[in-house]
Amino acid sequence: MSLQQIKTLEAYSSFEKSDGLCVLHFMADWAPQCNQISDVMEELAKQSELKNVRFGTLMAEDLSEVSLKHQIQAVPTVVLLREGKQVGRVEGANPGELTTQVKKQAAKTELISCTPATPAEDLNTRLKRLINSAKCMLFMKGSPQQPRCGFSRTTIELLAKYEVDYSTFDILSDEEVRQGLKTYSNWPTYPQLYIDGELIGGLDILKEMDAAEELESILPKKQKLEDRLKKFVNQAPLMVFMKGEPSNPRCGFSRQLVQILQETGLTYETFDILLDEEVRQGLKTFSNWPTYPQVYVKGELIGGLDIIKELKETGDLLSTLKGE
Repeated sequence: MSLQQIKTLEAYSSFEKSDGLCVLHFMADWAPQCNQISDVMEELAKQSELKNVRFGTLMAEDLSEVSLKHQIQAVPTVVLLREGKQVGRVEGANPGELTTQVKKQAAKTELISCTPATPAEDLNTRLKRLINSAKCMLFMKGSPQQPRCGFSRTTIELLAKYEVDYSTFDILSDEEVRQGLKTYSNWPTYPQLYIDGELIGGLDILKEMDAAEELESILPKKQKLEDRLKKFVNQAPLMVFMKGEPSNPRCGFSRQLVQILQETGLTYETFDILLDEEVRQGLKTFSNWPTYPQVYVKGELIGGLDIIKELKETGDLLSTLKGE
């Protein structure tokens, strides 16, 4: 079986839900060691004993949501999944460890497939767990980005109006939940909104509460992005927003910046913008600076790599970074 190139969230979701063992390589085209791991996976995919294993590659920076979900801190990283759950992980270019883990988990998968299944989680227990998985939980058709019915779309628009912090569950993806929740909550239609585990109701109830000016007060609010960004840029006297972390920068510009900062001997903190797409995009507007890395001193933007290089050449870098 050849390597599957995963380029969209839909492709990842399909890959993750595949039967058996799935091996996913998080990589980047700027990291040459990733090619070595891809070559190893190509060879493993050809082995007859691993014919039921699915192998895939994913550009970590292109699908940051997936990278964040699997807490990818560096490339190459390979994650082994079974039924959507992580069962193994190999960080760095370690072909021997990768081969060992893949064969070990493949053997376990074969054993599991021959073993009688354990009783499934009781439906009511599962529904209670889902309802309480977030302070504000919406069961809807589709997702906030792609509602799949008019009632769900209108509900999303209403929650967006009040900047609500909420999670969702797509009832079209699970018929057992879709039918079971109607009985569990004695509410026959969707969407359904829950707060602190208690059913508030569907769209009609939400509209009535909104008209009576009773809705906004019970909804948990998102922290405003500008407030988050202000907090982050003031998190340390010297703050760097970069791709990756100092021990493993994930772009050439970030790597050069770290080298320069290490030469100064100054203490600084960093934020990996690959782990938070909202911060990554929002900070560009917040500071009117379109690229990364970005360096802040006492909450004020100094600039990116080019500015830091200029300050180094003029001899002003150290005093600037100290805020003098």
